[in-house]
Amino acid sequence: MATVELTQENFNEVVGSDGLILVDFWAEWCGPCKMFGPVFEKSSEQHTDITFGKVDTEAQVELAQAFDIRSIPTLMAVRDGVVLYSQPGALPAANLEDLIGQLRAVDMEDVRAQIAAHEAEHGAEPHAH
Repeated sequence: MATVELTQENFNEVVGSDGLILVDFWAEWCGPCKMFGPVFEKSSEQHTDITFGKVDTEAQVELAQAFDIRSIPTLMAVRDGVVLYSQPGALPAANLEDLIGQLRAVDMEDVRAQIAAHEAEHGAEPHAH
């Protein structure tokens, strides 16, 4: 599947859905973003079960601010509505593949248990999902 252009209108719907979603925060003027773009696109064609989304930080300023994006490209990974990874920097193809392998291997039951334990400790209301 090709990459999906993410905007304020569709972001929550796409990123909040089940499964693994990779989000590339980028801008037209950013050299490293232009180098990472084709790597991201090629990976999206190889991993058809993952949603690959792109956020143009110039056009979607509110989204970039909401996620405190200070450096681009920033790659964010969300699985079943939980942010598992968010780091700035253009990854080489091999590193992106390695990251995808690690994200697939994450035990989401364990992650949800950790979140619940953290919220219980800090008195936050658990989120219904």
